[in-house]
Amino acid sequence: MTSFLIRDVQVFTGEDTIPNGYVHVSDGKIKAVGPMSAIPELSIPTHSRPGHTLLPGLIDAHIHADMANPTALPQALRFGVTTVCEMHNELANVVKLRKQAREPDTAAYKTAGQAATIENGWPIPVITAHDKSAETAAEIAKWPKLSCREDVVEYLDWMEAEMQPDYIKLMHESGTSMGWPLAKPSVGLQRIIVDEASKRGHLTVAHATSLQDTLEVLEAGVHGLTHTICDQPPTQELVDAYKRRNAWVNPTLATMGSLTGEGRELQDRFAHDPRVKGLIDESAVHNLCNCMGFAAQHGKVEYAYESVRMLKEAGVDILCGSDAAGPAVGTAFGLSMHQELYVYVHKIGMTPAEALRSATSLVAKRFKFADRGRLAEGLNADLLLVEGDPLADINATLNIRGVWREGRMCSVHQGKLEE
Repeated sequence: MTSFLIRDVQVFTGEDTIPNGYVHVSDGKIKAVGPMSAIPELSIPTHSRPGHTLLPGLIDAHIHADMANPTALPQALRFGVTTVCEMHNELANVVKLRKQAREPDTAAYKTAGQAATIENGWPIPVITAHDKSAETAAEIAKWPKLSCREDVVEYLDWMEAEMQPDYIKLMHESGTSMGWPLAKPSVGLQRIIVDEASKRGHLTVAHATSLQDTLEVLEAGVHGLTHTICDQPPTQELVDAYKRRNAWVNPTLATMGSLTGEGRELQDRFAHDPRVKGLIDESAVHNLCNCMGFAAQHGKVEYAYESVRMLKEAGVDILCGSDAAGPAVGTAFGLSMHQELYVYVHKIGMTPAEALRSATSLVAKRFKFADRGRLAEGLNADLLLVEGDPLADINATLNIRGVWREGRMCSVHQGKLEE
């Protein structure tokens, strides 16, 4: 691998800002970061980019590359997402995606593997409502269905042997936000999953979209939630539950807007932003311009926004993730992360720096990814170069001029670096 230097650039390290600095990359790692006053003399390829900002590659804390979607990892990288965290997939798809992630021009891949499910529990009803094929039914029939500690131990043994998961995903969905009465695991079963997973050193994360479901799964002891609530206004009890467990939330607010049907205007704006032309195809544009609407009658996106405002004010960590998925209309791999950052600043009241931390260093910290998420010596050279200053205007994150994963530049942006 080659070495190169990016200089005369504002550097956001994932934690702090260097107004006029440089980053030295060597063999896929960051060799040095600092102010221009301390730049070393090196005879290597050098790019001077005044008026630009260099950031850590974004980490999307929540995607679903269903059916080993071949678009997910390349499209994510084109939008500056250098790592994706998948939250549920079958073994065959995980194997394919890990192979894809070893190819150039793809994001790095982290996964929960097969989520912990129960008979007829989430996401089985929503999948079978839209896909009644024999193939899908046969695949779901093979999913582990948990009901007791023995099942949980067997499930985790299988996961470790076959999937090597980066974290364990729990499903705790009653259907309240959507008006669907769904089978939901008991809090006791969820406690067993958390307990057994923790014994093995696994981080546990959970799906929940209603207030009561969230309170219950936090009581079970999970480390973080992969959605926020949208069924009713947030309460102090919710804040207290997060604080008591030192849990984080990945609220997926752009997806919540699609779920309630209220996000269409913003989705359309991002889908037709001239800066995304050439980075997504027309089918992806069409997908982003529609809403799921499952919670249109029973939820409001403002409840989701207010819950994050309250949690942020209380010091709860907010992680950025899109919940982008092939069949989930209203989302687009990579691009939805930029919409999420926009919402954090303009609807939640985060500063741009807080929003950018939520998509870089904070995700890495809470998921214990020690080799990424910051621009620091010895870490992966996962970089995003944008024109302008996203620390002043978060919308500048889409002014993409270069993306590197482990020091290798995404080929789509190679010409832009020299413009």
